[in-house]
Amino acid sequence: MSTHDTRVVVSGIGVITSIGTGIEEFTAGLRTGRSGVSPLTAFDTTGFDYANACEVRDFKPGAWIRRMRPAHLSRAGQFAVAAARMAVEDATLGEDYLAGRRGHISIGTTAGGTREIDTLTEAGLAAEAGPRAWDPTVVRSIPAVSLSAAIATELGLSDVEVATLATACSAGNYAIGSGLDAIRLGEADYALCGGAESVCRTTFTIFYRLGTIAPDCCRPFDSGRQGILTGEGAAVLLLERLESALDRGARIYAEVLGYGLNCDASHPVAPDQDSLARCMRLALDDAGVDPADVGLISAHGTGTKANDVTECRAINDVFAGRPPRTVSLKSMIGHAMGAASSISAAACALAITNGFIPPTINHRETDPDCAIDCVPNHSVPADLRVVQSNGWAFGGNNAVALFGRYEEHGE
Repeated sequence: MSTHDTRVVVSGIGVITSIGTGIEEFTAGLRTGRSGVSPLTAFDTTGFDYANACEVRDFKPGAWIRRMRPAHLSRAGQFAVAAARMAVEDATLGEDYLAGRRGHISIGTTAGGTREIDTLTEAGLAAEAGPRAWDPTVVRSIPAVSLSAAIATELGLSDVEVATLATACSAGNYAIGSGLDAIRLGEADYALCGGAESVCRTTFTIFYRLGTIAPDCCRPFDSGRQGILTGEGAAVLLLERLESALDRGARIYAEVLGYGLNCDASHPVAPDQDSLARCMRLALDDAGVDPADVGLISAHGTGTKANDVTECRAINDVFAGRPPRTVSLKSMIGHAMGAASSISAAACALAITNGFIPPTINHRETDPDCAIDCVPNHSVPADLRVVQSNGWAFGGNNAVALFGRYEEHGE
């Protein structure tokens, strides 16, 4: 297990996804292999041959955002603030408790307020009014830093460092690593870290033009896979020192054992097998974990031809041809971009706590070039000690996080 003197644990989780909002609904969705796919409603899809996505339905920001006005936040900002509030309440921490301690807030994203930019641009063009048609209230919600700053405002926190990380689809794991470091180094007593994203026309169109949007559903590792589906949502983890959690009798979901980061920048979009393997090894070394101890990998698993094969080959390299079960949540919740790896992290902690491995759904036949057990279509019970979450991104921004079952040293 972790070789670091300061042990850091997950004591609160807030999660918003297309298969469930809150821990109970999200866990049930993972167990049953629920699909979050539905026809896109975020924008007019005229002109696209197909337009499915994994949108969050029935989200009521007013149920969670109590100090700020939800209308002053982007949709991604609403997700981030609501998930943070959920995590704090799940950890049974009051605002007074947090306000009296040093905090760290780090949120990852890819598009931030791009959905609102799309909406305003379309409104301006339709009115032939340009910037005059832009609502200044909405414009204020667009800057990406608002995702993390709004959490501090909503929770009434002032002694906090806030950061929004935009390392694309690995940003959630970057944010978790940032929070882990802050606590390890004594710079913060707690961290709220994760990622948030909303479905938007810009992101969908980019992937559609790249030919990587699936026409129906996402089938990671399957011979018939045809690409990704865009998704949205958020996950925020509350991290704190183990001693702090034990002193207040907190529920501990998992220990954050370590993480690894690297950036190969070898290609704008194509993953590099050797670099992915190096990143996994960096995380294992930071955590002090032997590869044989990992019982589950929550893969990046986008469902594209190149990504799945490259990731599986890198995993087989690191795990010497004996990889643990390797699943892709994107088969259920789509690709939530900057929130993807933070949602994966939440799922890892819940899998450890509840003793099961979520499935890779929509699976028919495993691609022979993807030599892994992807736990097709049905979850399985499992006694998990260590779980790994992979996050890869355009530009070679790679991030891997390791989570473990809380055990006293020597168990």
